[in-house]
Amino acid sequence: HVQLVESGGGSVQAGGSLRLSCAASGRTYSKWCTGWFRQISGKEREGLATIDSRGITAYADSVKGRFTISKDNAKSTLFLQMDSLKSEDTAMYYCAVGWRTGDTCYYSDFGRGTQVTVS
Repeated sequence: HVQLVESGGGSVQAGGSLRLSCAASGRTYSKWCTGWFRQISGKEREGLATIDSRGITAYADSVKGRFTISKDNAKSTLFLQMDSLKSEDTAMYYCAVGWRTGDTCYYSDFGRGTQVTVS
């Protein structure tokens, strides 16, 4: 398994920015993919952004143009830059890692999450 630890969450005013980090350790996949998810209490988890071993990124419509996913392979760290935050972005944010087959990512491990509150 891969151990994932998120950080960088907090409280911010609407229109502000936050940068989330996700430190990974443990096994890796030759064809890997990573992503950010969020979940509001009582609602289903929502996929926000992905980046894979080819460097290909994808975003949910709800965050496209506002959030940017990136990675530092040397430090095994994943980032999510969140700009122009809205109150509806308030949620628990999780990073995840998995393996890729073609363009499909199969997530195997999730972190414990970091809370983001936008007021």
